[in-house]
Amino acid sequence: MSRSYKKTTIVGWTTCQSERFDKFIWHKKWRLKERLKLAALKDNDLDNHFTTLPEEVSNPWSMGKDGKYYFALVEQLKLSEKIANRRGNSPQERLSLKKRLVHKWMGK
Repeated sequence: MSRSYKKTTIVGWTTCQSERFDKFIWHKKWRLKERLKLAALKDNDLDNHFTTLPEEVSNPWSMGKDGKYYFALVEQLKLSEKIANRRGNSPQERLSLKKRLVHKWMGK
């Protein structure tokens, strides 16, 4: 998998590293609510059971990510050029930094 790359570069618009904790919390609330609903059923009558929707227990706007956007290759090249010119001292260093950034952004 080390040579794999993203075919569609869609990335999360975020200020956090991961939504793992947010997902853990909402899933925990969802399981609790679902368990309570199933316990309240009489005679295991699953025909009258309506499952809990994720929107009932969580709000996606309160999570760390604010959606996704398409990070086009042209934008990646422009941004890597800008960063490489700012950080690199020699032409060889700038070129290697640019390649490293594009490789990082295209990686899975």
